[in-house]
Amino acid sequence: MVQTCSVIKCHNRRTPQAAADNVRFFVFPAWRQHHGAQMAQLTRRRRMAWISALGREELTFDKLSKHSRVCSRHFHKGEPAMEMLESDPDWAPSLHLGHTCVEASSFGQLDGMNEREQAAVLSNTKMDGTEEDGDDEDTLHMVGCEEEEGWRSWSPSLLQEEPVPPPPHIKDEQEELLLRPEEPDGSTLTSPAVKEEDDDDDDEDVSSHCSEIEVELESDSEVTEDSDEWEETSGGDGSSSDAPASTGATGARSLSAAAAARRGVQRVAWETVQQHNSARDVPTWHGALPTAHRVREPIEYFRDFFNADLLDGIVEQSNLYCKQTTSATKALQLDRNELEQFIGTLVYMSIVRVPRSRMYWSHECRIAQVADVMSRDRWVEIKKFIHFNDNGNMAANNDDKLFKIRPVVDSLLRKCQGLPLDQMLSVDEQMVPLKGPKKQHIPKKPHTWGYKIFVLRDTKGLVYSFDIYTGRINPAPGEPDTDLGANGNIVLQLAHIIPGGVNHLLYFDKWFSSVDLFVALANKGIPAIGTMQEDRLQGCSFSSDVDFKKKARVTFEEKKVVVDDLVEIRATKSLFDNRAVIVASSFASAQPVCTIRIRERKSKRTVETECTSIISLYNKFVGGGDDSLDAPIAKYRIRIGSKKYYQRLFFHLVDMMIANCLLLYRRDCESLDVPRKKRKDLLDFRSSVAQALCMQGKDLSRRKRGQPFSFVERECERKKHRGPVKAIPTLEVRTDAVGHWPMVDGSRKRCKYPTCKGKSNFKCSKCNLHLCLNSKINCFRDFHK
Repeated sequence: MVQTCSVIKCHNRRTPQAAADNVRFFVFPAWRQHHGAQMAQLTRRRRMAWISALGREELTFDKLSKHSRVCSRHFHKGEPAMEMLESDPDWAPSLHLGHTCVEASSFGQLDGMNEREQAAVLSNTKMDGTEEDGDDEDTLHMVGCEEEEGWRSWSPSLLQEEPVPPPPHIKDEQEELLLRPEEPDGSTLTSPAVKEEDDDDDDEDVSSHCSEIEVELESDSEVTEDSDEWEETSGGDGSSSDAPASTGATGARSLSAAAAARRGVQRVAWETVQQHNSARDVPTWHGALPTAHRVREPIEYFRDFFNADLLDGIVEQSNLYCKQTTSATKALQLDRNELEQFIGTLVYMSIVRVPRSRMYWSHECRIAQVADVMSRDRWVEIKKFIHFNDNGNMAANNDDKLFKIRPVVDSLLRKCQGLPLDQMLSVDEQMVPLKGPKKQHIPKKPHTWGYKIFVLRDTKGLVYSFDIYTGRINPAPGEPDTDLGANGNIVLQLAHIIPGGVNHLLYFDKWFSSVDLFVALANKGIPAIGTMQEDRLQGCSFSSDVDFKKKARVTFEEKKVVVDDLVEIRATKSLFDNRAVIVASSFASAQPVCTIRIRERKSKRTVETECTSIISLYNKFVGGGDDSLDAPIAKYRIRIGSKKYYQRLFFHLVDMMIANCLLLYRRDCESLDVPRKKRKDLLDFRSSVAQALCMQGKDLSRRKRGQPFSFVERECERKKHRGPVKAIPTLEVRTDAVGHWPMVDGSRKRCKYPTCKGKSNFKCSKCNLHLCLNSKINCFRDFHK
């Protein structure tokens, strides 16, 4: 199907000739309802603006074809602006629209918006068209919508309130005033009685934009009309002028004082930072990490997370699940020791990998560390029935998408949150690899598809909190009024364990960053730093990336804004790794400039160069965080397949906790100044945990496959027919594994194990029988198993 432009009288089609003429086509903006209330209102207003700009009766808000497109001819810059730049002329189509006025979409709420705005203005302005002299005058400047008799027509940026019918003479003239163009010099046209409309100004490009924007802030205090009165922007020559914000159907939201007071809207402006004496001191950390008394064994760190209570709960639910799904005569009979052995075999399988799990017990590829611990059928049976929550309570917890693994998640989360925090923390994403349903996609991760987990960690990778993504992300507990969208809400949820006023430094990347998030964290006493997308800086503009690459590496631009007269946020754009990057912070600054060593790709040599302080601090957060956490998990990941999502998450949580144990072990080694040569690496640490889980406190003799226990008794009965035979202990005593110690006897006697004809000086201290025990044969072990 050939795509065509939906604008009236526009005949552009997606053809090779159109591509040669650099004509592009853009889809209508989507209404994003699950990214917070602010984003939902913004995208809804933009979608309404596009539909209203086209003025086609068949295009409505809820009945819009997925094939509808708008070509680049109808935008000043040849493409739509970012959705956050509502003051940009290209926020909606505005050129060559094929009509002189735009009718509102048939979506009924547009008319309601129009009527509500009329009622708001009528309550604050005079209807006789006269102007009042004085400083308290409320002047309305709507680009693309003229003032007439104290009234302005509909704008897609208006918020919803109860509709109020407009005056009759206003309603008649509304359609004519909806898209009155703007003068090239940036001034807004007055009513037709004062100045005539110029139809040729549609093609004029707006060269100046308002650098000041509106930031909607929740305020509990009552805002008076005088406190929120808007002032005119002063030009470069000292004269005041009204800078245009946009053209066409979008319009800029220059609200009256009454409207600003009603909505809690506050105005902020970004300023260029003068570099003289502009340095800011990094906050001093008032906390400290505890000093370790000794370096514990790896299994001790592991049992801090997977303690007896958690393992007993898994054992109970697994046995219950087996009864619920099979007949009552067939019980799983799982105990804690056997569960630990099952987890230990999983860790061994992550170290020694074979294509299929059953091959660990095969004759060709037998792995003794796994096959000697548990039989194949028993291992498969435990894997089949391992469970973590009672299915009988699932109906009452239908809203919890992690119900089947909730006890494990909650138990491990409490233990992670109880760890002492380091100063430098960061919020990041982690993926559980999966190629199946119910998965998310992160393009720049090593595993792009799988379950997504948000983690709060330090620069070394130690996890202090985590949250498994299951869909909608609500505001943080206890803060229902602070809704920053999914990106900001998850940061506040993870950061609620960070104590305020101690100067823990928090980092996050551009996916999470926003000005509102920096303000919310600063109000909690948490200094923050993070990369930022330019369209989220809300009115702040920097030089383009192309211009930056033409300049020297040390070139940077720094701007600041003060919100609520308390929180100062600085944003710096500079070159980093041969690309321009914007880093914002509530505590760091560009100054002082320091010297760092970098590796040049072209010359393949290390050189010294200057770097801003905020970029240097950013490097400390990013330096090893991802690798220190993801590398220990990815290198020896448990890759046992399963169709049950909760098993895949359980395997990943085991890997994550072992990585946490390794990082805690390294922290203790550094605290006690243990030499690096004496520290266990990842492989040794993981092998030690697996060995302890499989063997510590377990009797492996009962699990091995071989001759039956009655073999010794049967052979002794056969000997009795040939002559006298020394009595042997019963089967229960012989195999109780208690008090059977080898001891050296002065006399050398024949071995009492059947089929053995040798002589030995060793005998069992409990059975009082001579048994062979040497490097070639071990009858002592075979007799007692």
